[in-house]
Amino acid sequence: MKKIVIVGGGAGGLELATKLGKKLGKKGKAHITLVDKNRTHLWKPLLHELAAGSLDDGIDALSYRAHAKNHGFNFKLAPLADIDRTNKQIKLAKLIDTDGTEILPESKLDYDILVMALGSVSNDFNTKGVSDHCIFLDSPQQAKKFHHLMLNKYLQLGVQETKQVSVAIVGAGATGVELSAELYNSLEQVSSYGFEHINSTDLKVSLVEAGEKILPALPERISSSAHQELLKLGVDVRTQTMVTEATEKGLITKDGELIEADLIVWAAGIKAPNFLKEIAGLETNRINQLVVKQTLQTTLDDNIYALGDCACCALPGGGFVPPRAQSAHQMASLVAKNIIATLKEKPLCDYKYTDYGSLVSLSNYSTVGSLMGNLMKGSMKIEGRLARLVYISLYRMHQVALHGYFRTALITLVERINRVLRPRLKLH
Repeated sequence: MKKIVIVGGGAGGLELATKLGKKLGKKGKAHITLVDKNRTHLWKPLLHELAAGSLDDGIDALSYRAHAKNHGFNFKLAPLADIDRTNKQIKLAKLIDTDGTEILPESKLDYDILVMALGSVSNDFNTKGVSDHCIFLDSPQQAKKFHHLMLNKYLQLGVQETKQVSVAIVGAGATGVELSAELYNSLEQVSSYGFEHINSTDLKVSLVEAGEKILPALPERISSSAHQELLKLGVDVRTQTMVTEATEKGLITKDGELIEADLIVWAAGIKAPNFLKEIAGLETNRINQLVVKQTLQTTLDDNIYALGDCACCALPGGGFVPPRAQSAHQMASLVAKNIIATLKEKPLCDYKYTDYGSLVSLSNYSTVGSLMGNLMKGSMKIEGRLARLVYISLYRMHQVALHGYFRTALITLVERINRVLRPRLKLH
């Protein structure tokens, strides 16, 4: 029986494991194993909500082990260390607890087909002080750390000399913009839970972007609309501002200005994890992504696929597939199809990226974005309730891929019930 190993349980990796588990694992046609260093899955575009406290990962996170049992694949909890292409094995590092205790020793896992779906991490571009003084939002653990620190700052307001909580966010892509708005929403919510002394002037958010506009990957009209919405909320939006250093007091710009901040979030740029750089002799690019062919197989080994943010896939017309959730979703579907074709000794299909547009949620205040691709000719700017509905539907599509329509409908119902039963903001 063929052994298919998927490393990385993000949006693409988990969807792929689920598809293959249903079509191959449950029918005894292949042995599917998903490997991840975390115990649970949370859709990465929701991390800004976890950071602000609008989302409780204790409710929304998905257990890999439970999901594997229900969908015909196995789960292995371990970090990836290396790939042995000669013996077709992956080497797994020790699993270390938060207190430094070794839980599991190093191990090896055989594969016939390997899929790399490790996603991406923030790129600090080797900027001085960033690793010491900034918080990244690459994982639920980091998002929860920010939320914990933010709650502590709220507690200090009015008690100590702290008169205002200042947060600086570097990078005005989707994560930076959405977090900026979500923080103001959480401020409104927290004031009703025993923080009566807090008002809208007690929070200052500075959104710092080196480029000429926020949301640089989106059309000008959408970027401009989001910019105006943020200004209405009170966000200090600074474009064409390059950060040269992060310190305990805040950010130092190229012009020598200090942007004071109690908390700094770094959300500028992405790269694949550093250990992927030339791993097992595979071809990688300058941001550590694995270079793949149109079939999503790596250029130097047909038995190894890569998908999502850790894959560098060229577009026929020039450029590369953007690191978005919709890309990972589409890639997972194609890799599943190609793996099944390989087992049946049929020809493989090429990946064709379809851009369905981009949406940015400004919390409860607004949603802006564009729809394009197969939905209509050209593109259309949307905002307000329609945009919010479409934005939410993107997450529902991910849930449907994992659970099916019926279970997703039940999950949606439970979420609505929780809105009544649970606090609107996570307070711990």
